[in-house]
Amino acid sequence: MDRTALRVCPLCEATCGLSITLSGETVTRVRGNPDDVFSQGYLCPKGASLGRFDDDPDRLTAPLVRRPDGGFDEVGWAEAFAAVDRGLRAAAERHGKDAVALYMGNPVIHTLALPLYMLVLRERLGTRNIYSSTTLDTMPKSTACGWMYGDPLAFPLPDIDRTDHLLVLGANPAESNGSLWTVANLPGRLKALRARGGRLVVVDPRRTRTADLADQHIAVRPGTDPLLLLGILHTLLGEGLATDPGEGFAGFGELADLVKEFGPDDIAPACGVPADTVRGLARDLAAAPTAAVYGRLGTSTTEFGTLTSWLVDVVNIVTGNFDRPGGVLFGEAPHAARRPAEPFRTGRWHSRVRELPEVNGELPTATLADEIATPGPGQVRALLCVAGNLVLATPQGERLDEVLPGLDFMVCVDPYLNETTRHASVILPPPSPLQSPHYDVVLAGRSVRRNARFSPPARALEPGRPAEAEILARLVLIASGKGPGGDWERVDEQLTDLMLRAARGRPGSPLARREAADLKAALTGADALERRLDLMLRLGPVGDLFGVRPGGLNLARLKEAPNGVDIGPLRPRRREVVMTASGLVELCPPAITADLPRLAARMRDLDDGRLVLISRRQLKSVNSWSHNIASLSGGSNRCTLELSEEDARRLGVTAGDPVRVRSRTGEVVVPAEPTDRLRPGVVSMPYGWGHGRDRTRLPRAAAEPGVSINALTDGTVVDPLSGTAVFNGVPVHVEPVSAKQAEK
Repeated sequence: MDRTALRVCPLCEATCGLSITLSGETVTRVRGNPDDVFSQGYLCPKGASLGRFDDDPDRLTAPLVRRPDGGFDEVGWAEAFAAVDRGLRAAAERHGKDAVALYMGNPVIHTLALPLYMLVLRERLGTRNIYSSTTLDTMPKSTACGWMYGDPLAFPLPDIDRTDHLLVLGANPAESNGSLWTVANLPGRLKALRARGGRLVVVDPRRTRTADLADQHIAVRPGTDPLLLLGILHTLLGEGLATDPGEGFAGFGELADLVKEFGPDDIAPACGVPADTVRGLARDLAAAPTAAVYGRLGTSTTEFGTLTSWLVDVVNIVTGNFDRPGGVLFGEAPHAARRPAEPFRTGRWHSRVRELPEVNGELPTATLADEIATPGPGQVRALLCVAGNLVLATPQGERLDEVLPGLDFMVCVDPYLNETTRHASVILPPPSPLQSPHYDVVLAGRSVRRNARFSPPARALEPGRPAEAEILARLVLIASGKGPGGDWERVDEQLTDLMLRAARGRPGSPLARREAADLKAALTGADALERRLDLMLRLGPVGDLFGVRPGGLNLARLKEAPNGVDIGPLRPRRREVVMTASGLVELCPPAITADLPRLAARMRDLDDGRLVLISRRQLKSVNSWSHNIASLSGGSNRCTLELSEEDARRLGVTAGDPVRVRSRTGEVVVPAEPTDRLRPGVVSMPYGWGHGRDRTRLPRAAAEPGVSINALTDGTVVDPLSGTAVFNGVPVHVEPVSAKQAEK
């Protein structure tokens, strides 16, 4: 008997609503849900393949423990957790808590359980060796927002449905579906922008699918986006087109002096963009009734990522488009939001080997291999890796591949035996996506429109298999020194008690006179995690506050609304969000502006005679973990080196010819793909490839393994303000190789 389950897709930041047909426990069809309040039926190839992710026969279904000979045995869950307890405890007792490192991968933001347990897991481990995919991606934006607004998670979002002009830098949302910007059906929204008379401008070295939709595409030189933005800002200030934002802002008067050496004529040779084009960009932004500037991965993963992220927001502010409909607005999660406990600062501690500063409680992932490989006090001896394929994700991933076997102990929470987990001592596989409940704890706060949606599990767990929440809660118990065998739901119960105590103790709280036990008894949910989510929703900005706001949000209401609850468009809320020490939006934070002289020196010293490498997004790829899915393999999803037709002629290569790409840190051989979509002097490879290694179980991925772009990136080069790795603008040398050489 067929049945239908409604579900929010967990595979990317678009969070599209899906309608899933199941026959028994098998998915037979996935479609877009036309009644979903946010996505309204939109579906991309990744979402259409969710059933294939769910029933992939290569997903692990039981824990694996390493044998002395390097192989793995399937074991029961109790035995696996006991092994984790022994391994982590031994490392901490022998070498101290900092000898245990935690890495959190990108999927941490795509489930209900992971983000709700990661903060407490970090705290209970008590280690300063915290790493995540943020220093491979988003940390420059967090650093800029931390210094400007006091909250590193306060991201201004383009109000795409109401804007008249959108300027996109270093982003390809038509393929990525947005990033730090949760937007369902972004291609459709971009087309709607132009259909209503708006203007779309894309700045990217490559003519992407997004650029194909644009009124104007500007092929900037990789890594020079901050210079382009400074040229725009110089024009706005010099031609009287900038607006002093006035009360609530600090630093406007300093801007003119900061940008004086970055006029359009000064920056044009470095950017490869004519000065008149730069002036035109500034004038168009100033003339538009409303406008928004958006920059993402191509602007973050460069050696000036924080400067670029800061400049994006400064341009939005001085054009009068900050915190206003049609410009950029802060996201607003419907559940209780995290608030910084103290003013933002960085460098509270530093990495042991390279002395890189902590940012937002994390150390740069680019230095994790150093911390594992370098002997001495504080050396990382054990690693807890949650939802991350470090070997393919990190710069100089090949070096990390070499040093991971030297760890005393490594535990991975991951569904696959992949390039990283093959080095683990214990692998704890979570259930498949459709066996877990879903609510977007993180992404709801980045959504272009306020909404709330909850998805119950669409498939039952196998007997004896723990839920993802139980796996993570038992890791919290282990990190707390309580062992893995206790009542895992007590973790959530205790956190719920703390939240209730804080809510009742707040000055003027309408719950102050209510008994905590009565409030707790009113919570609903299938388990303690769902009850904690119910509390978060009730205490949120549109929550029911246990009846104080009749008709407000709670988990029961979401379960009664399987298509979701629409709360409305984003609204201006600067005064609610900004929490700098001054209470003002800081336009010129000294920690950021102090990096401008370094940028000026680089502008004068750019070498125009070398090729530089950039990464590229692929429509069907979800980082490294979609390549084992047949429906997302092949076709345009290939690992090739794109290069301009001009560079291909100069090198004497044609389509499919093997070429050697060599950087300071490594080399790979990859098929060439000449194209008219790339700026000359730039080559491009996709991210997440490099499969087919020994002792992995990804046969489909291994059949077309590709090569890892991170054999070429340099872990010693980071954005110094955020510690973020540099994946774009990497100097490389490219040469043709013979077929015989390629086989070697």
